[in-house]
Amino acid sequence: MTASSIRFLGLLFGTLLVLFGVHIGLLYVLESPLFENRIIASYLVNYVLAGVLLYLIQSNFNKKSSNTAFIFMLGSGIKFVFFFILFFPLYRVDGQMQTAEFAAFFVPYATCLTLEVLFLSKQLNNHAY
Repeated sequence: MTASSIRFLGLLFGTLLVLFGVHIGLLYVLESPLFENRIIASYLVNYVLAGVLLYLIQSNFNKKSSNTAFIFMLGSGIKFVFFFILFFPLYRVDGQMQTAEFAAFFVPYATCLTLEVLFLSKQLNNHAY
């Protein structure tokens, strides 16, 4: 891993930590349960998967840069597989998905995805082929 990748993981962790605090604060203000819907697991799983995906992409930059987009898309698909295995069955126990359940997974997922795209596009633009 490069120094920029380690900085990115630190930035991603800090961003998710702040966002988690805002998320919990909003739940508190709305008088909703704070730590239900596997919210902690969702933030952690999304962070770890973002780190693994970043590592896989970084390790393939110099080998076959043409596979970078494929690896990114495959990684995004794997994130959804994790969602459907770890989270979706619990969210659908009552037959419907609540907004809080959706937000517990989607907020960290969308944050990680956005920051990954920004970081990786910057790296691709600076990459010598």
